Amino acid sequence: MRKLLLSALLFAAMAAAERPNILWIVFEDISPELGCYGDPYAITPNIDRLAEQSVIYTQAFSNGGACAPARSTLITGMYPPAIGTHHMRSEGVPPAFVRGFTEYLRDAGYYASNHSKTDYNWIAPDSTWDAVDPDWRARGWSQRGERPFFTVVNITDTHSSQTYHEWAGWPRRRAALSADERHKAADAPVPPFYPDTPETREILARYADNITYADGIVGEVLGQLDRDGLADDTIVFFYSDHGTGLPRSKSFQFESSTRVPLLVRFPDRFAEFAPARVGERVDRLVGFIDFAPTMLRLAGVEVPEHFQGRAFLGEPAAARPEFVFGYRDRMDERYEFIRSVRSRRFRYIRNYFPHLPWFHGQTRIYPSLNPLLEVWHRLARAGELAGPAVLYMADAKPREQLFDVEADPHEIRDLADDPRYARALTRHRSALRDWAMEVLDLGFLPEEDMWLRFAGRAPYDEVRQRDAYPLERIIETADWIGLGNEVLRDQIERLGDPDATVRFWAATGIEAQGAAGGPAKETLRAALRDKSHAVQTAVARALCFLGECEAPLNRLVSNLNHENQYVALRAANALHHLGERARPALPEMKRVLANAGELDFREFMRRTSWAQKVLKVAVRELEPGA
Repeated sequence: MRKLLLSALLFAAMAAAERPNILWIVFEDISPELGCYGDPYAITPNIDRLAEQSVIYTQAFSNGGACAPARSTLITGMYPPAIGTHHMRSEGVPPAFVRGFTEYLRDAGYYASNHSKTDYNWIAPDSTWDAVDPDWRARGWSQRGERPFFTVVNITDTHSSQTYHEWAGWPRRRAALSADERHKAADAPVPPFYPDTPETREILARYADNITYADGIVGEVLGQLDRDGLADDTIVFFYSDHGTGLPRSKSFQFESSTRVPLLVRFPDRFAEFAPARVGERVDRLVGFIDFAPTMLRLAGVEVPEHFQGRAFLGEPAAARPEFVFGYRDRMDERYEFIRSVRSRRFRYIRNYFPHLPWFHGQTRIYPSLNPLLEVWHRLARAGELAGPAVLYMADAKPREQLFDVEADPHEIRDLADDPRYARALTRHRSALRDWAMEVLDLGFLPEEDMWLRFAGRAPYDEVRQRDAYPLERIIETADWIGLGNEVLRDQIERLGDPDATVRFWAATGIEAQGAAGGPAKETLRAALRDKSHAVQTAVARALCFLGECEAPLNRLVSNLNHENQYVALRAANALHHLGERARPALPEMKRVLANAGELDFREFMRRTSWAQKVLKVAVRELEPGA
């Protein structure tokens, strides 16, 4: 029998009689690929049994497609792009009033423990949890007598890294499964956006094996709850931190990126909280933004006014939302900016850097060894891809995407240009703009400017100062990207805008124009001396792609050596994207790498090495034999 790492999870003391214990069992990196959601390939008996005792949510979503932004949403009850915690592996500075929702539970007498993921993209105070260590928590809770608890059990065995990396434990997990529990690669269902190869099927089989192994741990956790006599006092939530942890899914904003399983089991004594009968399905749209207010409502705690979600349980439950909003920003060493809107029927995706590819030139070192991604790249280079898999190896992305997820759950038929869906496109586009204005989406603000301008102060507060963040003008400028040269004159004019963020998006839009941006050269040359380092880098990219590289490369090299890591990172990405045009800067790129020393693959989370990781890829492509 597998050894449960969190053997001290639940304890003999009973919770306070009037309030429920709340237990979260959290998987990593899975979509609803479970037997209880109708997946015929899945082998998940314990989760399926839990589903039979639970309410099953069919429209639950992580607002972020990666772990830290998703957890930032969960713990704060606020959208990360609203409070500056949206970039992956960042240390954002939320406004002073932001607290983990668990602090409100603790204030109300709950014992709160986490076992044990706390990557929130901000440094949460110690008061967020009573404990993040099982031994200390076991002693601490027993010392406090009969208190209700809120506990998170995070099961890491399904994480994407566990399918392919050299240090993954997949072989150990597979060996622990019986012959009947092991998934056959030949039987793996291959989504149409993947190339159907033996490597792809092998990865999908490993992914399913890891879920089956983790399903056994779910059985152990629930068994411990029963043995401790706490099942009748505990509301149990089961979900995943975001969708499938494989290429084209993790970190993006597709259904497979964000849709998650969500089961909620109510003991009889708290059945009045349940929105449906045991085993029934609920089609209410639920996002992670809704979890914090829901937990407080279940615990009888007043929900703070600054929370941005809606409680979907408790009395009274909030009105059903019409949309769930999603976001993707910088992921480790690669800058990206994607937003999404999900309604009951449609998913709308807005790619604000449509001139950048999905993968080629944007692949991160951390997931780059995935055999599925390797074979995908190889087939693309050989011209052997066919069908939807071709799209994701393209050199650019659609500006907008619209999918009918009821008819097309794999999102392979983009309806954005179909006049029959013009009203749906307009409706979702407008909803996204309204949301961005409501929360003052900080994703439009270049990360390095956020740190240099605000000097560690909370950007949430700073952008609410008069004229500090003219978001309507910023969004208008960003929306011009991809519209063609009819907006070029406006983009050139906006290079002289008083606001640096507007200038950044104007320069980025001119780069996206390609050769049509030639009339902007003179204005770009002057803008190369802009006070904003983000604008400098964007202008240098645009000029170099227009054939003028000497001064722009000097500017990029200067920014590459800047003390601010995000200035250096954006410059490194620019040098990589320029490809052969960056060759005159190769000696300096190699010097920076040499000064950084040898990069350990496992140190992917070290922010100080991100620029060097990008440079390593760029240098290898310029000097393949080096």
